[in-house]
Amino acid sequence: MSGTEPQGARRLLGLGLATLVWAGLIVARLVQLQLFEHDHYRELANQQQQRKEKLRPVRGAIVDRNGVPLALSLAVESVALNPKQAPPEDVAAGILAPILGLNEAELGQRIREARQRKRGFMWIKRRISREEAAKLRSLRLGWIQLFPDSLRCYPNGPLAAHVVGSVDSEGRGNAGIEQTFERELRGIEGEVLLLADVHGRALQSRVLRAPVPGRDVVLTLDSRLQAVAEQALGQAAEAEGCTSASLVVMNPHTGEILALASYPPFDPNLPPRSPADLQRRENHAVSVPFEPGSVFKVVTVAAGLETAGLRPETVIPCGSGRINLFGRLIRDHHAYAALPVSGVLAKSSNIGAIQIGLRVGEAQLLEYVRRFGFGRSTGLPLPGESAGKVRDLKNWTRTSIGSVAMGHEISATTVQLARACSVIANGGVLVAPRLVLAPAPERAQPRGESSGAPRVIRPETAILLRRMMEGVVLEGTGRLARLEGYTAGGKTGSAQIFDRQAGRYTHRYNASFMGFAPVPKPAVVIVVTLNGASRFGGAVAAPVFRTVASAALRLLDVPPDLPELAPHVEKDPAARDDGPIAELSRPLETTLSLPGQGVQPAAWPAAPGPAEVWGPRVPDFRGKTVRDVVKESAELGLPVELAGAGLARAQFPPAGAILPPGQRVVVQFSR
Repeated sequence: MSGTEPQGARRLLGLGLATLVWAGLIVARLVQLQLFEHDHYRELANQQQQRKEKLRPVRGAIVDRNGVPLALSLAVESVALNPKQAPPEDVAAGILAPILGLNEAELGQRIREARQRKRGFMWIKRRISREEAAKLRSLRLGWIQLFPDSLRCYPNGPLAAHVVGSVDSEGRGNAGIEQTFERELRGIEGEVLLLADVHGRALQSRVLRAPVPGRDVVLTLDSRLQAVAEQALGQAAEAEGCTSASLVVMNPHTGEILALASYPPFDPNLPPRSPADLQRRENHAVSVPFEPGSVFKVVTVAAGLETAGLRPETVIPCGSGRINLFGRLIRDHHAYAALPVSGVLAKSSNIGAIQIGLRVGEAQLLEYVRRFGFGRSTGLPLPGESAGKVRDLKNWTRTSIGSVAMGHEISATTVQLARACSVIANGGVLVAPRLVLAPAPERAQPRGESSGAPRVIRPETAILLRRMMEGVVLEGTGRLARLEGYTAGGKTGSAQIFDRQAGRYTHRYNASFMGFAPVPKPAVVIVVTLNGASRFGGAVAAPVFRTVASAALRLLDVPPDLPELAPHVEKDPAARDDGPIAELSRPLETTLSLPGQGVQPAAWPAAPGPAEVWGPRVPDFRGKTVRDVVKESAELGLPVELAGAGLARAQFPPAGAILPPGQRVVVQFSR
């Protein structure tokens, strides 16, 4: 027995020592894990049990001036999976593809590639429908994950799409206001911490940083007027077979754009699928300049009134429809011997415009072209705005003054023409077009020079131009623009489109009309451009102006300034419309008289007209106060229109003229 006891004790001792060593190792390992590698293993555990997800903020809405939504975001869901936890790709694709309307083979290939790259997450389909989400939930499969998402929706489809723009597959703005105001609209992302089980299913969540919703953008557009503008423009463009068209409705005093239409239309709810779809998204009103043609004669006449001492009644020689301009042979669309300045505008005489341009001179004509804002962008918050093209004097040829006077050898956008026309409508200042009221509201610019807007022409010049442009509508090339219940003024344009490949002008036109209403106190300026029309601006663009202007004045609750009588409709306006420049192939017998040479305009015969006009003779109101003018006009029974305050500085018709029946004397006051 004595021999076995020491042996048993040794065994017990060995077992105890082994146990002690084993326990020591465990304790050492625990110390290592708890003290030295605690952070490492805690991070591994967090990676398995916790994950952080981004919380997308709700994108701000885009609304019109009345709060009508043009773009908004809807709450939807997106589906994803972890390729490491999902079943074999053919099984996973066979389950998901039929529910989500995806190609099973392509989805299986995507899952296989993600596995090979050892990715732990992949999107299956973004922004699924509620029905698709409900079907996936009913499967109760842990490897299918649904995440909250948002879908950008354009409830009115194509309405104002060229202004509003669109977003890409990631919800980022890629055109229009969506792109320009991406930072304000998208908001700030949040973050949430998810506690998941072994299958990756979320058990608990904790918001680490709440998302900040995007800010709404309020536009100056009126969706009601926008709809009228797009419909009228589209119908005219399709009827004429135009390649493109554009229209702008603008408040001439504040610069606020009430409607901006571009043709052809597109639906921002649908992604572009071809180069043709991308071309449809081009905003022709701001991004595509063109030769304006005869509408530009307003600028030429304005420069003549300001710098050359011309008056509406000043007679301009028109060469009986033929001119040799420094060897360049040009003829008019009608053979006028002579026209007053007002007649040059009303009849859209090319030769008359050239004569006025020559009196103004190259340097001064270019100065007024730039004063009216041509050659520089308007600053609208839309991507890709074009500044148009105005060449420096050093790049002019000898005959460029004739081309520019008629609206050729320059290019402009429809928005630039609206800004220029607003100069005449608001009394002579160049306002900045506005498209956004918020989130960066600008102070509504008061009328006149106090707003800081640069003065382009004198107030009295603006009044004269308004009256002459009214003549264009009443008896000139713009008769189809006449409104029921309102006076209107405007100018037609028909610039031949140049075929660069053939090296010649085609029989297609940039047909346009720019105008305003009512004449005494314009509330709106409207410019219509139809690119590739087969007829002139007076025939195709003026009726669009009439439709849109009538709707705009009603919506703005502008009181009529004429009796409610149906307007006279010209039976054949195209026959009297302004035509393109026609170049001859042989010299003419007579040449153009330069300023200071040849026969003076005063010696030319007046344009044909009524033999005698009956009415009261206009007194000289200049230098009198408002009170004195009102008193004297009342005593004489003269209807007057007063503008401004202080002393009378200008009037139309001038003193001594006969006031025709139905007309008013316009008196401009200033301090």
